[in-house]
Amino acid sequence: MTTAPTLPTVSAEQVNPLRHGLQIERTPEPCIMIIAGATGDLSHRKLMPSIFNLAQSRLLPGGFTVVGMARTKMSDDAFRDSVKASLKEQGYDTTTPVWESFANGLYYFDADYQDAQRWADLGEKLKTLDEARGTGGNHLFYLAVPPSAFPTIVQGIASSNLGRDANDPLQGLSPTEAHGWVRIIIEKPFGRDLTSARALQREVTNAFREDQVYRIDHYLGKETVQNMLVFRFANLLFEPVWNRRYVDHVQITVAESLGLEGRGAYYEEAGALRDMIQSHVMQVLSIAAMEPPATFKANEVRDETAKVMRAIRPFTPDTIPANAVRGQYGKGWIGGQRVPGYREEEGCKPDSNTETYAAMKFLIDNWRWAGVPFYVRSGKRLARRLSEVAIQFRELPHLLFEQGPTDRVEVNSLVLRIQPDEGISMRFEAKLPGPQMSLRPVRMDFRYGTSFGSQGVDGYQRLILDCMLGDASLFPRYDWVDASWTLFMPILDTWSQTRPGNFPNYEAGTWGPAESAALLERDGHRWRRI
Repeated sequence: MTTAPTLPTVSAEQVNPLRHGLQIERTPEPCIMIIAGATGDLSHRKLMPSIFNLAQSRLLPGGFTVVGMARTKMSDDAFRDSVKASLKEQGYDTTTPVWESFANGLYYFDADYQDAQRWADLGEKLKTLDEARGTGGNHLFYLAVPPSAFPTIVQGIASSNLGRDANDPLQGLSPTEAHGWVRIIIEKPFGRDLTSARALQREVTNAFREDQVYRIDHYLGKETVQNMLVFRFANLLFEPVWNRRYVDHVQITVAESLGLEGRGAYYEEAGALRDMIQSHVMQVLSIAAMEPPATFKANEVRDETAKVMRAIRPFTPDTIPANAVRGQYGKGWIGGQRVPGYREEEGCKPDSNTETYAAMKFLIDNWRWAGVPFYVRSGKRLARRLSEVAIQFRELPHLLFEQGPTDRVEVNSLVLRIQPDEGISMRFEAKLPGPQMSLRPVRMDFRYGTSFGSQGVDGYQRLILDCMLGDASLFPRYDWVDASWTLFMPILDTWSQTRPGNFPNYEAGTWGPAESAALLERDGHRWRRI
């Protein structure tokens, strides 16, 4: 058996110390988590391990209950056995009292999502469990299903009134008379374009208020993404230089060495722009570029990230060629092994024009960032797996230390590593020992594993706990989603109407197409050497 990916016992304060300043967080209220798609890959590979880790860390409330929901007919015991087998396969110890207590809270409900009667039956089951488990009517829905099923499930919840809670103005109940709260977690992508996102939002608002909706992006649960907030707003040293006066440009890289992993059919419909940049990458950019909120209350944080999206200069058909690059990988070598090109992957068309790589230049037209380019890139089958934000500072206004005719002082840089080896590094100039005034760039490193003895908790753990606590700080609000799709629609429309003509245009195991390097070279910049 593989070694269990155990995580240290952590306090709720460690999970998100920014939630209410630095005070210790309360324990969530007892609740029922209804997972639609409970027999699927996301549930078994990510959700159940994350929830079990919360149980091991003693962060789940007493009476916490999971109702797995899917079309497959299955008993409660069979569902518990399937979860147990999945956890054991991933290296977890399921012989402990923690597992026994956790398993007692696992239940199953089979349903056709289009069957109104089954939704009514689910309501009755939840009432029974509320009484038996002491969960007080607190219900958390999690849509771990393909995006095409989102509207159907939301319609089912709406038709059975399962989305209404004590804060619903139609209930006529005060909070003290409450039967509980109801929330919903919706996986990305929230729509596949602006039209479908707005249509899905109309369905969601028929069943839920905006404050009940948690659009999850697990990237926002990563330690370094959150640490950008602490780094900027809890340290007087850095925030004063986080602006156009001192920053030359910013680079955001989200690189994957893996290919499709059997998701060819999905990726043919998505592509790198929809799959990664419109969601993950732009969330990271929004946090890196946001203004300081007055407090870390959810809506104030989300107000500032939404302002960033609205301030990004729109693309037009004329500006797209010079500011957006796409690519598709061909055959190559990864880790010493020969790998196929994208068009040879299972589920992909032999003449596919789906992009597996995208790089873009953004300009943020506001007081802080005017004139500072933000370069982003993301792709599959690149040289290595890596996600980072690199802040490149301006050159010195005057060179005091003369190095020689061909030497120059390296500019300062600050790199926030999101994965792997989460941490922060800073590059600056130092004098070499000796009688001469010789300079050399050196690096100062902070690593979570070295400093704290662990890499912290998984993003899904943190975000699921946040939702149970009612903290939406790290969940994108709909106005952010709408602004993001509005920004990218001209690119998506242009790319869908024009064939690239040179696909595949980069080998697997490299850092992407030559056009990506040219995107920066036109501005006198280059991608960071990694």
